Amino acid sequence: MEQHQTPPDADRTHAAQTPTAQTHADRTHAGRSLAGRSLAGGSTIDRAAVRRRADEVLGLLAGDRAQLREDQWRAIEALVVDRRRALVVQRTGWGKSAVYFVATALLRERGAGPTVIVSPLLALMRNQISSAARAGIRARTINSANIDEWDAVQAEVAAGEVDVLLVSPERLNNPDFRDQVLPKLAASTGLLVVDEAHCISDWGHDFRPDYRRLRTMLAELTPGVPVLATTATANARVTGDVAEQLGTGTGGTAAGGPAEGALVLRGPLERESLTLGVLQLPDPAHRLAWLADHLEELPGSGIVYTLTVAAAEEVTAFLRQRGHTVASYSGRTEDAERRAAEADLLENRVKALVATSALGMGFDKPDLGFVVHLGSPNSPIAYYQQVGRAGRGVDRAEALLLPGREDEAIWRYFASLAFPAEEQVRRTLEVLAEADRPLSTAALEARVDLRRTRLETMLKVLDVDGAVRRVRGGWTATGQSWTYDAERYARVAAARESEQQAMREYAAADGCRMEFLRRRLDDEEARPCGRCDGCAGPRHRSEVSQEALEAARAALGRPGVEVEPRRMWPTGMEAVGIGLKGRIAPLEQAATGRALGRLSDIGWGTRLRAMLAPGAPDGPVPEEVVGALVTVLADWSRGPGGWAAPAGGSSGEAVQRPVGVVTVASATRPELVDSLGARIAAIGRLPLLGRVEYGLSGPPRGARSNSAQRLRALHDAFVLPPGLADTLASCEGPVLLVDDLVDTGWTITVVARMLRRAGARGVLPLALAVQA
Repeated sequence: MEQHQTPPDADRTHAAQTPTAQTHADRTHAGRSLAGRSLAGGSTIDRAAVRRRADEVLGLLAGDRAQLREDQWRAIEALVVDRRRALVVQRTGWGKSAVYFVATALLRERGAGPTVIVSPLLALMRNQISSAARAGIRARTINSANIDEWDAVQAEVAAGEVDVLLVSPERLNNPDFRDQVLPKLAASTGLLVVDEAHCISDWGHDFRPDYRRLRTMLAELTPGVPVLATTATANARVTGDVAEQLGTGTGGTAAGGPAEGALVLRGPLERESLTLGVLQLPDPAHRLAWLADHLEELPGSGIVYTLTVAAAEEVTAFLRQRGHTVASYSGRTEDAERRAAEADLLENRVKALVATSALGMGFDKPDLGFVVHLGSPNSPIAYYQQVGRAGRGVDRAEALLLPGREDEAIWRYFASLAFPAEEQVRRTLEVLAEADRPLSTAALEARVDLRRTRLETMLKVLDVDGAVRRVRGGWTATGQSWTYDAERYARVAAARESEQQAMREYAAADGCRMEFLRRRLDDEEARPCGRCDGCAGPRHRSEVSQEALEAARAALGRPGVEVEPRRMWPTGMEAVGIGLKGRIAPLEQAATGRALGRLSDIGWGTRLRAMLAPGAPDGPVPEEVVGALVTVLADWSRGPGGWAAPAGGSSGEAVQRPVGVVTVASATRPELVDSLGARIAAIGRLPLLGRVEYGLSGPPRGARSNSAQRLRALHDAFVLPPGLADTLASCEGPVLLVDDLVDTGWTITVVARMLRRAGARGVLPLALAVQA
């Protein structure tokens, strides 16, 4: 495999230059005339002529003065002239999109089929379609947001009216797309581009099993079709794995016979415009206050990254309260709101987007002035990718990390989503093998102890490995033998732990931070940058104003989140002998409850995580927690959905003031829960009616990972003591149901149903924390 280290480049990427005054109509006309231009005659290709034509096309994309750099040309030459496979590992802003757009234009001139680009984010697709239009390249997309357009797009592709088809990786695992569309694309495509190719490797920070389906498409490509894989964030191990997965490590096939091997272009990762820094602050309130005091001092507009959705929403609300123009962006944000937020940032109508990693790959704003991380990502590769959004088209941009002690708890949560243990995988294969029809993911949940997201990820891997197959109606077992690669999964887990340790070291380092990141990405040319706080000294002071600090403490200390009741039973319960299905009867539901906070919050979540962590000592509820819960109860009684308002449930009952307190038995924190119930009853002058106990079989063991399995374990786990059952029948109003933690929500649901069936007029759940 031929490899090149491309030279460092002091100029900004040519493809990102501002277009000249040439009109859109002129550019479109010029671009559409590409098909009439011949690059070479006979069997000898004039490489100099191809290079000149490539520069002409780049001029349409980025302005007349733009010219390809030598490393960009080397990639285009490999694809267009030599028809080779290439893997390009280059820093953000290098100009990877210019390579595949120029290559597309040149290949289309020679009669090649359309380029197929597999790309992971809708934001990237939107930006790329806009970029392609500048050169008259007709681009369309197939993704989950434009299902109504799929037939029309496929017809346009068949008619030769599309130059570039962008496909989200999720489509590759859709049965109809896989069986009907993918084979046609493989037979007709002129260039396959795999963007953000690090997603194909489970060694990387953002593994996406849908990408593995590309191996099928690669095997079905017509001989001589070039393949380009691109990424900005891959160390040597990920690069090697991507090369193996995509076949770029075994050579390609040229138009006239075997190529001399795949080309790997790996360049230095220096970012001359980017200034890195770390600011250690004592707690979440200080970090919020610092943002409020100093956000406007940061250059231009930018991104504030958080580790969780809850934190993104909290930070957005606080910064708006302090007068900043910001917007929230996360996996919970609706698509239309995402589009609006992206547009607002692109047009500098907001100072920042407060975002999770949902705004990562693919957001292209060359003049992005800063990236601030409120909390540390768990990988230096992920961190490099996110800070790489800034400074692509400006002389100076700031990247600042504000780490927190709570970061590691969030890392542990994401680590828990790794590939399941062998016994869980084998159980899934057994269930599918025994089924007489395809099983949906929801139906599998009732039989397999895995959460939905983790189960789907595992099934996609098994699908690519040939052990299962996704069909209409769900999944089936293929009967093929499958080996659990425990050694590989253990090495991946060890690599994740090493990456987390690297982020600890990065935050504590007193040397060059850019050199540190480059070395972690195996950049052989890494050297001190001279700009970061390790090289040139701190750029930011840690002081915050007392006013901002007090406001931040008040915002973070404000207790109370809603606990939405379950309304529907999980599907597939009848298959495991539990006769619960459909909608939960309105008169058996809990009302919308309250909790002190979410474990993912940066305010109360920090204190609650320590109190409710596995292995944390049991004990009486702290007084500050009692005081905060009293505030929650007071706000609950007065606010929307309060005790004088409709219940929010389907029953339409009025939610009266509770007439008593009931606690839930706890196997791990009995003293905490009992003392909490007693304190709330005493302060509210309510009778403590009793505790819902575990049955003869004791607390349920295991089976906490998905709704169906959790309900299966809980549906008959509790009993009502006789005295409590008699008391409920005589109550004139609802009861307050007290527990420590709401995780899946099924404990509250099952116990509330028992209480309602025993005569309770209503059930108002109150918990210390919500898991989400």
